[in-house]
Amino acid sequence: MGQQKILLQPGTLWKSVKERTEYALQCGALLSIPTEFEFVEQDGVRFLVRILSNLNRKKAAKEKQEKQSATSGKEFNPFLPYEEDLFVADISDTHVCILNKFNVVDYHLLIITRAFEEQESLLTLEDFTAMWVCLADFDGLGFYNSGKIAGASQRHKHLQLVPLPLAPSGSQIPIEPLLRETEFHNSIAIPKLPFLHAFAPLNPQWVESPFTAGKATAEIYRTLLDDVGLDATQLGAYNLLMTREWMLIVPRSQEHFHTISVNSLGFAGALLVKNAEEMQLLKDQGPITILKSVAIS
Repeated sequence: MGQQKILLQPGTLWKSVKERTEYALQCGALLSIPTEFEFVEQDGVRFLVRILSNLNRKKAAKEKQEKQSATSGKEFNPFLPYEEDLFVADISDTHVCILNKFNVVDYHLLIITRAFEEQESLLTLEDFTAMWVCLADFDGLGFYNSGKIAGASQRHKHLQLVPLPLAPSGSQIPIEPLLRETEFHNSIAIPKLPFLHAFAPLNPQWVESPFTAGKATAEIYRTLLDDVGLDATQLGAYNLLMTREWMLIVPRSQEHFHTISVNSLGFAGALLVKNAEEMQLLKDQGPITILKSVAIS
């Protein structure tokens, strides 16, 4: 297979994201979920915990999808075709970029494959190249929920990207204080994370060459999978997080702690609860305890 073709013009993504967001809000395609937030501190990390104000829109859409699937006899795929009003940019001949319809974070992007691939399939050179093409123009946190247990809600392969900082104050990413305490080697563990994971530094200069970056990152990804005992031919559930500077992989044992669902953003230090009861449970147990219970100790 030949090298994929990059279609996104450098320096255009952020402008396109803002323009499409404004348009999609006006025409009703983008259904942002309002939240309030609090910080909950544990072990030197100020976890950002968002409380959802209203899940009715997402619930109604999910019921509609289930009805469509039942009527047609095949599973509804919101990415094939994707909603034109949410389209942001063509990234490459293998990937496009759209807005997350039910976003909790402003300017939340989905990087989706043009052709159907399973969400649990191995990430490819093309996936990582597409991510770096976006990161070059969008300083963000990229992440991937591999499978339902890792918090994936759709089967069609999609990586995600949210802008930094995640929180309005403090570190750009809440878990960064723990990363700063770590001696950077090629592939390492973070001493204060009490669950199975693997971490590696990346080279921020790679934004200048997405193909070089994609190749190097795909190799690091394979190494990290090995480090946590995930077999590339028979992958289990895991979360992957990456910025221009580092990558983290966390294998998963379950999706929920009681009723609290955890995806990749939880391991960045950003959690989501549906109501005051879940918020109290999170405070009583502690965010790191919750992460440990859904990961592998």
